[in-house]
Amino acid sequence: MVSTAHASVSFIELGSAVIGLAILARIANRWGFSAIPLYLLAGLAFGNGGLVPLNVSANFIHTGAEIGVLLLLFMLGLEYTGEQLTKTLRSGFPAGLADLVLNFPPGLAAGLLLGWKLLPAVLLGGVTYISSSGIIAKILGELQRLDFPETPTVISVLVIEDLAMAVYLPLVAVLITGEGPLRLAISISIAVATVCLVLFIAVRYGQSLSRFVAHESEEVVLLTTFGTVLLIGGIAERLLVSAAIGAFLVGIAVSGPLAEQSHRLLAPLRDLFAAMFFFFFGMQIDPASLTSVLGLAAALGIVTALTKVLTGYWAAQRGGMGKRERFRAGTVLVARGEFSIVIASLGAGLEPKLGPLAAAYVLFLAILGPICARAAK
Repeated sequence: MVSTAHASVSFIELGSAVIGLAILARIANRWGFSAIPLYLLAGLAFGNGGLVPLNVSANFIHTGAEIGVLLLLFMLGLEYTGEQLTKTLRSGFPAGLADLVLNFPPGLAAGLLLGWKLLPAVLLGGVTYISSSGIIAKILGELQRLDFPETPTVISVLVIEDLAMAVYLPLVAVLITGEGPLRLAISISIAVATVCLVLFIAVRYGQSLSRFVAHESEEVVLLTTFGTVLLIGGIAERLLVSAAIGAFLVGIAVSGPLAEQSHRLLAPLRDLFAAMFFFFFGMQIDPASLTSVLGLAAALGIVTALTKVLTGYWAAQRGGMGKRERFRAGTVLVARGEFSIVIASLGAGLEPKLGPLAAAYVLFLAILGPICARAAK
């Protein structure tokens, strides 16, 4: 009887939350702007310390949120072949380097000016460096920019950032635990080797794998593709690589008619779980913890929003694009999100202000990013 009551409460909470998200999406659609900021604010209202905390359904929403990130990145990967990705990474390396030089130092400098030790300041540098692949993928889809000329440039910057995280996250994790250089070298080697292996399979055998998975039954294709995204994402996470990178590379590996079929079948699932991701992201933030760091977070957010715009502008300029495309590339990179929160959570025990500052900073740019991207249209 207890389990039945628990299940009924979960269903009521989840149903109410999903209907609420549907209402917010309807409002955003009518007003002509992205629903992402509304999802985030709704999560803020119903999370820990919010108006009506949804305690019973938190674990389920958390799982759904992680699935949402994987599907967002998988669908983004569907837009490109392995050959296109390889070419984009080669041409986009200078932009990726400029991205690091422009966006990591502001966080590092802010941490040091606040009197933090070096390691928490390095973590804050990671928070300001990495854009949100999940939010940006959603923005590109909502604004129908997936086939715009500047989008490959944006993707190259995001992919290089995510690949950099494959080295950065194991590095800081080992430094926090205080383990020796041997453990550090092993962790980084495993992460880099995993990314290279999956990328090689995606580029070399993507078409063969797509033909093998292809089937006349949409049910078979849906289950196979969805299961593969979860499986590869989980394996990548276990090997200290971002699950999002694993999902993105699965999308790269899928080609031909299977890519179109997968896009059509998984798009509704992506929209559902992506909404849950942004909702859960807001739920993780305690509103009471934000008040003391709002000014600092806004100042840091404005500085690093400008550095991201400069990054995208310069990257698109290198590609020979006009001013309109340059500004679109820059503004779409502004949003920070899931990786920034992951980085901040690693250093929660090192510096008490890191978590609230990162949360306020990410919330500010997660709302500002979609607004800037739409304004640049």
